[in-house]
Amino acid sequence: MAPAWNNFHVGRDCGHCKWSRKVTPKLTVSSGQTVTFDAVDSSNGQLNPGSDASAIKSLDLSIANPVFGPIFVENAQPGDVLKVEVLSLQVADWGWSAIIPGFGLLAEDFPEPQINIWSLDREKGYAQFKDMRIPLRPFLGCMGLAPGNDDELSTVPPTHHGGNMDCRELGVGSTVYLPVQTVGAFFSCGDGHAAQGHGEVCGTAIETPIRATLRFELCKNQPWVTTPQYQTPPLAQIANPLPDLGTYGVLGVSPDLFQAAKLATRNLIQWLVSTKGLTHSEAYIVASVAADLKIAEIVNVPNYEVAMTLPLGIFSK
Repeated sequence: MAPAWNNFHVGRDCGHCKWSRKVTPKLTVSSGQTVTFDAVDSSNGQLNPGSDASAIKSLDLSIANPVFGPIFVENAQPGDVLKVEVLSLQVADWGWSAIIPGFGLLAEDFPEPQINIWSLDREKGYAQFKDMRIPLRPFLGCMGLAPGNDDELSTVPPTHHGGNMDCRELGVGSTVYLPVQTVGAFFSCGDGHAAQGHGEVCGTAIETPIRATLRFELCKNQPWVTTPQYQTPPLAQIANPLPDLGTYGVLGVSPDLFQAAKLATRNLIQWLVSTKGLTHSEAYIVASVAADLKIAEIVNVPNYEVAMTLPLGIFSK
């Protein structure tokens, strides 16, 4: 186990691509202490502001989605809960979104690679794309703990102890509760996002390098936390540089929720193509970074409804 440091910082050289208690801790902290993490983007530095679609074809996915750490939390035992407060998130001045062949909700509809490089205006709080402005709402796509056995789990799918949750709600001011599986907890994080819709349908958000400042607290006797749980700040505290003009929504109806989500996404893409002049690939990316999938109805069997909504404020001049 690594000795405790006085400087609570985890650098970009501390990346790894497996959830595992075999990974040597980079830092030991006590409950109540704060750590700053510097994380590269989810491509693990393979993409940059000059990348084009050809770079997607050569991506080495075996090193994608790195997380940074792990952090050993003193006195953490299986059955405890690690409380993580998100104090600060600083994104880079650029990001990327991509269609990666074989990946994403509509992978069968989009077999060709596509990439969009975003310029992030951190002062104004949005990313510009044609006539649209996408509000920046940073969060960490990955926050998680090591499993309670010697398994080495991929950082791509989420697990009951966190991982690649890609939950847009986990921004500044939010608190995340993770069930501890092994002695020391072994916390890691990464996968910086500047903006994302609920669903991340094309498989990527606005991916970006990020600096995150987190505070840790060890909690005992919280048996209701068996999967990740979280608390968010009031909406009034979440900055939005654009006016609230309502939303445009579409419904996907199917006896299968997954198929309903596909129908809703396809229909929103078609609306963007028909009314906003986007290509299908552009509309797919916009849906991924700005539109929200949600279950609208799940009791009127045999058909269920999944809605996809897009804030109309992104089209304001």
